Parts: sequence; structure tokens; C-alpha cells
Amino acid sequence: MSSAIEHRIETAKGHLCVDEYRGAGPAILMTHGYPDDSRIYRRLLPELAGRHVVTFDFLGYGRSGREATWPLGPGQRESELAAVIDGLGLDRPVLVGHDSGGPVVTNYTLSNPERVGRLVLLNTYFGQSPTLAFPEFIRLLADPAFTPLADAVVADPKILGWMLNFTDRRLNPGPADPDGVGATAILPQFYGGAGQPDSIASVRAWTAELFTDIGLQEARIAAGDLAKLDVPVVVAFGAHDPFFNPGVATHLQSLFERAERHTFQDAAHWPQWDQPADVAAVLTSV
Repeated sequence: MSSAIEHRIETAKGHLCVDEYRGAGPAILMTHGYPDDSRIYRRLLPELAGRHVVTFDFLGYGRSGREATWPLGPGQRESELAAVIDGLGLDRPVLVGHDSGGPVVTNYTLSNPERVGRLVLLNTYFGQSPTLAFPEFIRLLADPAFTPLADAVVADPKILGWMLNFTDRRLNPGPADPDGVGATAILPQFYGGAGQPDSIASVRAWTAELFTDIGLQEARIAAGDLAKLDVPVVVAFGAHDPFFNPGVATHLQSLFERAERHTFQDAAHWPQWDQPADVAAVLTSV
């Protein structure tokens, strides 16, 4: 993979740190969810060598700015995505959404179908689903009834560490990997690192909108917005994700008039980490 060209894109609420890898084909623009950052694509990038690839950290995460004030405004994450597309002048990119980045790229595509070449949804969701579940820690952060408990957990490094390890084991069945995606992209959001402060305020702000956002997504589904979308859609899931499971993938695929389906049999919540070559093949297929 060629060296990244680093961009600093200013928005009304702070600056975004963007990495661009110049290459052939339409840009593949990949987003992250919470509570991780663009490093979830670290193992995938070498498999996309020679292609035009863009990754970035949402405001408050990774290397992006901490200038924003919270709570999160309606459409904030979509506006950040738009700032990257506009700032780099991307022409009909392939938008990749993982986890809570999935609703962001989906909403952007529904509002700007002429500006998107293809929509790829990796282990994500949109609205309700009969088998959809969220990690227990995310539900704790999202439910306002448990805010005092969430405050106490986040304030205690030892309890927070136990909770993060518990969640990592739930998302990544099998032996713990000290160099895995959790250590690489999640722990820094809570403890800081590499000269960057933690992302706790942003994590809390985004998770606080979870159930409100799902209600808004359900309204778009009821209005037929997804069924009417005339943009190629790919639903690609790791088979062993206990939360965004194969049932969620089936439901998500059914929301679109036409959507391809791919299953990565040896992957869990982060197929781009577990099976990067297979994910790259899906992203670069015509």
C-alpha cells in the first residue's frame, strides 16, 4: 500500500483527520462506528494496494479533533461524511459502513443517491430487526435510565477495563488477541494513546442517540426510502457476530429492492480484520 496522504478537513464543529491512498478506480471510502476508529481497516488496507482508498476518523475519535461540543446534533455524522467527500472532490465513491457507521453511509446515500457509486454494509444495521442485539456495554451507555451507572463505570479505569474486555470477548469468540482490533482501535478511545486524548465524550454522545436514531431509521424504512434506492447495495457480514448476526443481514438485505449478499464464514464482528482478502474482493468487484 502506498503511503497515506494526510488531509485535515475543517468542519463547523472541528477538524477531521483523513487518510487518502491514491490509486485506480473510484474511491473506496470506509467509515467506522463506535467505539473504534479508522484503524479497524488496518489489515484490509494492504489488500487494497493500487486502489483509491480513503479512511477517516469521525469527530472526537482517533486523530480527529476534540473541538466539538456535545450532544450530537441531528445529521452530524452525515455532515462529517459529506465534508470528506466534498473536501476531496470524490466522484461517486464506494461507501463502506461498518457497525454504527452503516446508518451514516445509508442515510447519506438515501439523501444523495446521485453522488454514490455503491453502498457496502459490513456487520451493521438500519432500524429494528427481529434478531438485532447490541453489546451490553453499548446498551448501558445508550439508555438514559442507566446514566449514573454508566458514569461510574467509565470513571473507574479498572471496572471500565473489565467491561471492555468482557465486550471484546463477546464480539470476538476465541482466544484473546493482545494485538487484535480491540487493543488497536477500541482501547485508545477510552484511555487515549499515541499523543491523542481519549474519545469518551464522543462515545457517550453518539451512543446516547442510538434509540432515537433507530426510530428515525424506521421512519425512512416505512416511507419506502430504502426500497426505492437506485444504487447498488452489498450486504456483507461476518457469520459469527453474536449481535449483528446473519438474521440482521437477511433483514437488512430485504429492505432494498436489490442487494447482493456475502457471508464471511470465518469472521465475526470485524470481517475486514478477520478476512481482509475476502472483504477486499467484495469491495473491488464490479
